[in-house]
Amino acid sequence: MGLTVLFLRLNPLPHRSMRRHLSLLIGSLVLGLALLIAPAASWAYPFWAQQNYDSPREATGKIVCANCHLAQKLTQAEVPQSVLPDSVFKASVKIPYESGIQEIGADGSQVPLQVGAVVMLPDGFTLAPQDRWTDEILEETEGVYFSQYSDDQPNILLVGPIPGDQHQEIVFPVLSPNPATDSSIHFGKYQIHVGGNRGRGQVYPTGEKSNNAVYTAPATGTIASIEPGDNGSSVVTITDADGSSAAETVPVGPALLVSVGDSIEAGAALTDDPNVGGFGQVDAEVVLQNPVRIYGLLAFFAAVALAQIMLVLKKRQIEKVQAAEGI
Repeated sequence: MGLTVLFLRLNPLPHRSMRRHLSLLIGSLVLGLALLIAPAASWAYPFWAQQNYDSPREATGKIVCANCHLAQKLTQAEVPQSVLPDSVFKASVKIPYESGIQEIGADGSQVPLQVGAVVMLPDGFTLAPQDRWTDEILEETEGVYFSQYSDDQPNILLVGPIPGDQHQEIVFPVLSPNPATDSSIHFGKYQIHVGGNRGRGQVYPTGEKSNNAVYTAPATGTIASIEPGDNGSSVVTITDADGSSAAETVPVGPALLVSVGDSIEAGAALTDDPNVGGFGQVDAEVVLQNPVRIYGLLAFFAAVALAQIMLVLKKRQIEKVQAAEGI
């Protein structure tokens, strides 16, 4: 699945236009060519998740990025406690890690970590149009490109992969809906689901391990040989007590922990764990506030304050009258 967030999905529903099908087909061909030319970069793209999942969040609540990014890391989200209708606010996703860390690329070289994020907003909430972005938002989103999960899901926003050292906090400018113009929207509390990732995944969407994972022994026995394979890989052959053998191909990247002649148990690690990244998800809440309630609350506070002032003034007036009458 690559870096967590997810670009264009191929969804062959009948109502999709032929033009969209052709665009996605061309995109698939371009991506395939990129896989052959630059696999280290291409595996970071979230194209596969959008092909395989109608929604990035499963019924269990798990965001599908976790299917390929098996390591867990901290992800934080900050949103306002409440927002007004038809207003722009910031949803901030923090993806912390130690700056300068490098990971193993698909070709076995050391590469900087990239990050990505997915923000699942409630229905009606969308990416704010750029003409409504403030100068502060423009500065905070410099170098960040937003996309939506699919044409019919503008409330699911995606970012990445982008260089992690410069973007450990990603700001999403969000436009709140207006119940006055959309009868399907109501004032109240809404949930926001957030996922953030740093680094490559341990499993490809095909089910195969990437070279960013631990490789284990397929059988119990003795390491009979370690032979070089294709593209820098190593083929580890294990012979058990009855003379049968099993082989495990370890791609370039993970460092072997075994040598010829070692005894090993099935499931024991053949390599170290090269992964330094991980995925995390978190939920947040935001209230779509009715401005009439705000005005009513302010009016109530003003009335209470005025009543208190009048009571104090009345009390002082009574005290003056009592003092004058000698009471």
